[in-house]
Amino acid sequence: MLIQVFKSKIHRIKVTGAELNYIGSITLDPILIDAAGITVGERVQIVNINNGERIETYVIKGEKGSGDCILNGPAARRVAKGDLVIIIGYAYMTPEEAEVFQPKIVFPNEETNLLE
Repeated sequence: MLIQVFKSKIHRIKVTGAELNYIGSITLDPILIDAAGITVGERVQIVNINNGERIETYVIKGEKGSGDCILNGPAARRVAKGDLVIIIGYAYMTPEEAEVFQPKIVFPNEETNLLE
């Protein structure tokens, strides 16, 4: 049996943009993607700290070192520039694997979205 387990998180990142007229996704700085162990194209959950919205979409790569966190497409209606969000990735694993698995958690600077 496989269970779905929390595997990665970018905790309290500031939304830098909301692009409604886009196919969909969340654009993230590749430095943050790599640090959190997220894969481009991976399905993630975005939790908006400001309004409680929960959104699922997939990750696309932004500009390296930019601190990008841009919600695209319909998700842009659920955030405002400057909102703080949490981005969560999940993985399927056996209960035995889950017992020893250590998720990656990234805490970017809340003003710049960069890692210190």
